[in-house]
Amino acid sequence: METLKTLDTQLFLYLNSFHFDWLDPIMELITRRDTWFPAYLILVIWLIVRNRKDAVFQIIAIILAVVLADQMCSSVLKPWVARLRPCHEPSLQGLVHIVNECGGQFGFCSSHAANGFALATTIYLFFGKNIYTVSLFVWAIIISYSRIYVGVHYPLDIIFGALFGSIFAYISFISISLFKKRFIE
Repeated sequence: METLKTLDTQLFLYLNSFHFDWLDPIMELITRRDTWFPAYLILVIWLIVRNRKDAVFQIIAIILAVVLADQMCSSVLKPWVARLRPCHEPSLQGLVHIVNECGGQFGFCSSHAANGFALATTIYLFFGKNIYTVSLFVWAIIISYSRIYVGVHYPLDIIFGALFGSIFAYISFISISLFKKRFIE
């Protein structure tokens, strides 16, 4: 386990070292949750326009996946694993490029990654591979990487966040599909 943590820390320090003054405000903007509210609104409108009949089920599935993934990461795993964020790790002081503020004490696993991949995976499960779903996965990857860039998450925090987001998207998709099939159709 210590070897894995050491490799994760080394990869984090390597990735975090690629920073530029001009990119800092862009990454800080990308990593902020409220930046993306207009995009979420556009997604909801797109779902309603594209598939009026099923939009409510798709929106419920997305909300369910995001809430479950977010709560698993924030309320269960972060306090249970209790791994300090890199920006809070005393042994890394002076080595981490931090943009803005550090956030909570613990970082495993990334809620940003979990939420982004929960959304992208749920949309993928409903619509398959197309330009929209590919774009959402690219968006989830960029947001996830921004968490390493701003100094608040290790790569394994991101990987496990993405994994949990995808798992809860699948659970949500199956649950909503079964509910719809049993009670609506």
